[in-house]
Amino acid sequence: MTTTPDFATYIAGLPRIIAGAAALFRDTEGRVLLVEPNYREGWALPGGTIESDDGETPRQGARRETLEEIGLDREPGRLLAVDWVRGDGRPPLVAYLYDGGVLTDADLAAIKLQEEELLSWRLVPREDLTAHLPGALGRRVLAALDTLASGSGTAELENGHPAH
Repeated sequence: MTTTPDFATYIAGLPRIIAGAAALFRDTEGRVLLVEPNYREGWALPGGTIESDDGETPRQGARRETLEEIGLDREPGRLLAVDWVRGDGRPPLVAYLYDGGVLTDADLAAIKLQEEELLSWRLVPREDLTAHLPGALGRRVLAALDTLASGSGTAELENGHPAH
């Protein structure tokens, strides 16, 4: 595709967003796998920024980030939630959350943390999730768990709240 200078200027002037993708892994007891980054306070899900400039899709990003961060190469399951999170000092974030499935004891034993970014991992029951994942992320994970439990369609969220 050939771009004209006018088109390139138009594209450069469009609003920007950040896109991220993560996987929601559970153990056989239903606890959620969380990781502890070393570059900020708190906990997160295995996931990260989608390399969209390189043509990566959200699903590919979730798979790549899972492999990089916890050493498990898993095809993400269905899309559980999409969340538009307003930015404070940053552009808005569109977060895609995929079903990572249920991890066996052998899967959990095979986790190899990315030492450059992660300090630890843990399994957290639903009732303790918002203590580890405050704000939109915690609400997003709870909405995704509800989607799994009900078998309903993808949750459309804004700042972790239903967007209706």
